Amino acid sequence: MQLNNYIGGKWQDSGDAKYVPVTNPANGEELAQVRLSTKEDVNLAVAAAKEAQKKWALVPAPKRADYLYEIGRIMKEKKEHLAQVLTKEMGKVIEEGRGEVQEGIDMAFYMAGEGRRLFGETTPSELADKFAMSVRAPIGVVGLITPWNFPVAIATWKSFPAIVAGNTFLWKPATETPMMAYEMAKVFEEAGIPAGVANVVFGSGSEVGTAMIEHPDVKVISFTGSTETGRSVAERGGRHLKKVSLEMGGKNAVIVMDDADLGLAVEGILWSAFGTAGQRCTACSRVIVHKDVKEELESLLLTAMEQLTIGDGMDETVKIGPVINKKALEKIHNYVQIGKDEGAKLLVGGEILAEGNLGKGNYYAPTLFTNVDRDSRIAQEEIFGPVVSLIEVSSLEEAIEVNNSVTFGLSSSIFSRDVNTVFKAQRDLDTGIVYVNAGTTGAEIHLPFGGTKGTGNGHRDSGVAALDVYTEWKSIYIDFSGKLQRAQIDNS
Repeated sequence: MQLNNYIGGKWQDSGDAKYVPVTNPANGEELAQVRLSTKEDVNLAVAAAKEAQKKWALVPAPKRADYLYEIGRIMKEKKEHLAQVLTKEMGKVIEEGRGEVQEGIDMAFYMAGEGRRLFGETTPSELADKFAMSVRAPIGVVGLITPWNFPVAIATWKSFPAIVAGNTFLWKPATETPMMAYEMAKVFEEAGIPAGVANVVFGSGSEVGTAMIEHPDVKVISFTGSTETGRSVAERGGRHLKKVSLEMGGKNAVIVMDDADLGLAVEGILWSAFGTAGQRCTACSRVIVHKDVKEELESLLLTAMEQLTIGDGMDETVKIGPVINKKALEKIHNYVQIGKDEGAKLLVGGEILAEGNLGKGNYYAPTLFTNVDRDSRIAQEEIFGPVVSLIEVSSLEEAIEVNNSVTFGLSSSIFSRDVNTVFKAQRDLDTGIVYVNAGTTGAEIHLPFGGTKGTGNGHRDSGVAALDVYTEWKSIYIDFSGKLQRAQIDNS
């Protein structure tokens, strides 16, 4: 199976294009061959999007929204198929795959509702017989660059608000997970979305991503990925005065206070740390625990981790699937060695799993360190794998200080029964998302998603806030006085 670009409502011929294999991280089997596109392919997609946007912007927003309702309906109908494709190419367990597809469905219906809102503002003018208002206007052609860990959800966070706002887009998915983009392109096609509104271009970041960023007709770049790459995207986009939206890394912590429900805390930590094999920007990689309950929490965590099943995510009994590729395995294992060298105590895990069928895939044992120094590398740097560090503190104030000591600011969590503790924490934790008595992951699509500091650049995916990325504010003044009125001069 060859995956070719979807441009201007048509599937490109293979021609003399180059292809690379797409493999199942659970067993190494080849699933498809994906096109490595060129700058010329990007130019074709941008031209198609630019031409389509002229007409698309004139379609009433509620009518644009109707296409999202249809997309949501089709995704709902195909939910199990989409989830299975997702699990096979990305590796997350099928339960999570279904949840991610549902997130895309929810986003379709939610953002379709914005087609009858897209609210602006009316305000009194300071002059007589004059009307003043502001409205949202589409920007034009949007470039979307999405990661492999959430190949459906993140793409819908970006593309659906772009669509309803009157923009057209070209989407470069990660080369590790192109099959979901191919499936979504087929959904767009089945929904009858006009040619050129939605375009999918496969290929590398260095070739396709760079061409998108450099193209003068791409007015917005929305990127989710590593902090290092995000900085490069911002620098390149800034030179062209593009609007650039970045969602990057995280070093998220669960705070467990001395009055916490420890059983609930363990559940939250396990789901946040080891779901998606720890390959989430919202994954819990630090547990900041009060000294009075540290030993008990350690014991409970170790007991619970013994029950985790590891294997192919298509097996309904498996709780943790593989990591994405061999390079990820090596990175995770290197960080474990760094943790040992720094003096942290390894309680469990810390190894690549290669026995039996696990040897065919990319599996890493769920790993727990204790006695971790707050300033150590494993407590400061994003590992992006199933590795958790326990850090002991003596007070809420110290816990918040430790949480805030990293360069990222995406998600944080606190477990406590004390309402005063909870309100202090939600005020003082400097992350874009704060959970109380839950883990660090599980965002809902109607709230803004994004973070502070090194996690992003102030923009948000999801929720109404996403529309700010894909619209410009236009202020409109209508003077019906029949004479020239000069603001601030004739009104003084």
